[in-house]
Amino acid sequence: MSIPQSGGGPITDHKQLAQFLEDGCKPREAWKIGTEHEKFGYCQDTFKPLPYEGDRSILHMLEGLRDGFGWTEVREAGNLIGLERNGANISLEPGGQFELSGAPLDSIHQTCDEVNEHLREVHEIADKIGARFIGLGAAPEWTHDEMPVMPKGRYKLMTDYMDHVGTHGKQMMYRTCTVQVNLDFGSEADMVQKFRVALALQPIATALFANSPFFEGKPNGHKSWRSRIWRDLDASRTGMLPFVFEEGMGFERYVQYALDVPMYFVYRNGEYINALGMSFRDFMQGKLPALPGETPTLSDWADHLTTAFPEARIKQYMEMRGADGGPWRRLCALPAYWVGLMYCQESLDAAWDLAKGWDAETREALRVAASVDALQGEANGVKILDVARETIEIAKLGLKNRARPGIGGMVPDERHFLNALQDSVEEGKTPADELLERYHGDWNGDLKRIYADYSY
Repeated sequence: MSIPQSGGGPITDHKQLAQFLEDGCKPREAWKIGTEHEKFGYCQDTFKPLPYEGDRSILHMLEGLRDGFGWTEVREAGNLIGLERNGANISLEPGGQFELSGAPLDSIHQTCDEVNEHLREVHEIADKIGARFIGLGAAPEWTHDEMPVMPKGRYKLMTDYMDHVGTHGKQMMYRTCTVQVNLDFGSEADMVQKFRVALALQPIATALFANSPFFEGKPNGHKSWRSRIWRDLDASRTGMLPFVFEEGMGFERYVQYALDVPMYFVYRNGEYINALGMSFRDFMQGKLPALPGETPTLSDWADHLTTAFPEARIKQYMEMRGADGGPWRRLCALPAYWVGLMYCQESLDAAWDLAKGWDAETREALRVAASVDALQGEANGVKILDVARETIEIAKLGLKNRARPGIGGMVPDERHFLNALQDSVEEGKTPADELLERYHGDWNGDLKRIYADYSY
């Protein structure tokens, strides 16, 4: 979840809303890669989630990283709720999921170095308190009542609201983890092409990274339960956005979509003011019931954009949001996959050629098939495994053409970061398939074996 925005003057003209998005356009040489990944912390002896406070806790983790590795505090209402360092930040999801939002970097080599450093630091502090972290798309055993609640005002508002708009919202908030990559665009036309590719192929990423076959202690019938959760959360702010594929798509069209997303809050003087279900359009006219007579600032608009949760979304960059959290190799593979598809025009064109014939029904059906069957899914004659294989080859081409060397020039480009995905398509197996094989095989139905075998 995003931290509240600051700065930005008053909105006096509707055109500022689209201009805010367009201000994210950058020349190709300035395009960066930002990777975010979440993980579950738990007590090593009890396998229960880490509480916010106590000797073994999220707070202790944050304090240890602050004191031991030079991170700077982020506080809300006096509570330590995050850390910042060199353009990166560590934040907390509602149930204590520990998230690294990486700095904007130039290459996947740098991304992987950042991930390694972060996990090394986390492991050092966790070791001292008897904690561990595990990368999965959904909590394997824990019930909602077992999850801690982080002291963040945004989350309290959202928790109270979720049951009014869907059936799975609190599961998403408290018991799921993701890995995502944030990428730049160069122009409105570039944004539109990337957005269409991102949405159309998001189910393929969901399938490749499927890693949540368990929930509340047993198999749940899905390879990505996390993806299933997102399909029944809040229809007004989630989904595959069919309008993105229509004529006239651009920054202003996305503005109109975002204005139709009901509000969650307005952030003022360190507090979240309840605006649940209210309209940003009313806010623009000074008619917001929560703040009568007051009109929004650009930081309010930036905050509001973070409350839309489609499978891919734009702010001043584009976020790929379809993948489950997972093991180390896939923390580097996800940005490699999307950078390979998006940051080379030849690859971007090839990716669009692959998906442009799909209609909205097919795209949505692929989303469902990916959550249930991952790489073995199929919809309207489109086989996910075949598309996954093709997109990986396209991504390889893109990374080869980027030619970003690593390890002092010993590695010519970033293609090797796709090896984990290549293995998946060759074997037809995702992390979820491996977990289910272990569960029904050598684990003999003992799900607690997952902690020893899959923790970082």
